Amino acid sequence: MAEPKRIVLQSGKVRYRLMVEAGRDESGNRVQLTVTRDTARECREERDRILHERAAGTFIAPSKITLGEWLDQWLEYKLRDVEETTIHAYRLALVHVYDQLGHIRLQELTEDHVREFVDELVASGRRKGGEPGSRLAISTVEGVLIRLRGALRRAVVRKLVSVNVAAEVRPSLADKKTDKRERDKPAPWSVGEVQTFIRGIAEDRLFAPLLLSLMGLRPAEVCGQRWVDVDLDDGIIEITTTRTMSNNRVIEKDTKTASGERALPLPRGPWEALRRLRAVQAAEELAAGEAYTDTGFVAVDELGMPINTRQLREHAYRLMRRLGLRQVKLYAARHAVLKALALSGVPDVILAAWAGHTNASFTKRKYVTIVAEDMRGAAEALDVFHGGDQKALS
Repeated sequence: MAEPKRIVLQSGKVRYRLMVEAGRDESGNRVQLTVTRDTARECREERDRILHERAAGTFIAPSKITLGEWLDQWLEYKLRDVEETTIHAYRLALVHVYDQLGHIRLQELTEDHVREFVDELVASGRRKGGEPGSRLAISTVEGVLIRLRGALRRAVVRKLVSVNVAAEVRPSLADKKTDKRERDKPAPWSVGEVQTFIRGIAEDRLFAPLLLSLMGLRPAEVCGQRWVDVDLDDGIIEITTTRTMSNNRVIEKDTKTASGERALPLPRGPWEALRRLRAVQAAEELAAGEAYTDTGFVAVDELGMPINTRQLREHAYRLMRRLGLRQVKLYAARHAVLKALALSGVPDVILAAWAGHTNASFTKRKYVTIVAEDMRGAAEALDVFHGGDQKALS
């Protein structure tokens, strides 16, 4: 085992130095560390510490990699697990991290760095192109933290750092309360609003695709639906493909998750609407002749070309304005549908399967928000319990 060597610096100061074998890097090359201390004893103690941690599998070799450089590597690694569109969303979520923390060496990043970053992001962060003075939602900041924690968790696995310094960082309770008080979060449509919309668009050419949104399909699933996956005889629809927008281009791929690939029985309304749409498209193809392109998608224009999620959304917004309804995102219709199913007593396991999720508790936590009117039945039950006359106030 190497012993410390005595060296004399230009200043005349005496120090001790030795080389320690620290294992091999990812390429299989030897890693040697130079240890320099004021005394030979300190050199030996540091050498012994390194060798002990190496034997225990806990040694963290010094590295100059910055957080920004590590995030680049992590995103490259995540390409193995998630879709390109998801990587794009991850990169957008991490924009502020790159800007404010990316220059810091990964091994020098502290919990204080992350906490100060979060506080600053809540106080002054805003989306690119957002209104001046508009702040990021707490949910957006929490999304940034989720991505950062994931990247740092991977760094711990790769033994680049010993702990995940973002693991316990959260937006402050005061900021959460302020956000909840000040942020106007549009509520999903009520049952009455959904029914008004359905009655008002019954003659619209895209009635059937819009009804698919109102049975809980994601907009990308609606736009990705193919006729080959629609059984008009038995009333079964299979969701296998999505068409989504990323960087102003359409990406066609399989479902978001394995559980997203599912078969659903069609309610009577969408079933009949799809029958009518099939007949309409057959007539359009006949009228257009060679100008028609049979792409096989359900949501298409008059010449057979598939409609993307942006076009479907804008079309829905025009219909909402015409009917005098609150303008809500099509994805919010999914919330209204899943909430209606939950309140009607559909078992959790069926609710999750309908939504294309694997976790029933996630489905209810994210999509089923109870408001006062939803609890009217409970109030009426208490009227009976109290022995009061329910009709007295009517």
